[in-house]
Amino acid sequence: MSSIEVIHSERAPKAVGPYSQAVVSGGVLYASGQIGLDPQAGTLVADDVESQAVQVTKNLSAVLAEAGASLTDILKVNIFLTDMGDFPKVNGIYAQWLGDHRPARATVAVAALPLGAKVEMDLVAKAG
Repeated sequence: MSSIEVIHSERAPKAVGPYSQAVVSGGVLYASGQIGLDPQAGTLVADDVESQAVQVTKNLSAVLAEAGASLTDILKVNIFLTDMGDFPKVNGIYAQWLGDHRPARATVAVAALPLGAKVEMDLVAKAG
């Protein structure tokens, strides 16, 4: 039986429910969804999707770093948008965040996200 290591970064928002920021098992990191919350304030950084998407990438990067992983360890990302009209904006921020790294990805439209967020992302990565 494999053990599960809980990952928590002070540079990412605390979990707002009964879950962990991420867990590692069997050499794989499973990061919970992140929205554009400021880690210190616990509120959305702004109302616009661009600011929220940038903060999401910062939050996920902090969780990865805490686990000893990097952006190039990302295997899969899921993106959730409340408006698919925001796809080009978020796609550009996503591309800038990952540079030449191209993990598998899914992008889906959802009716709503926690705290009125416009974008949420989660990911799976090789553990560091």
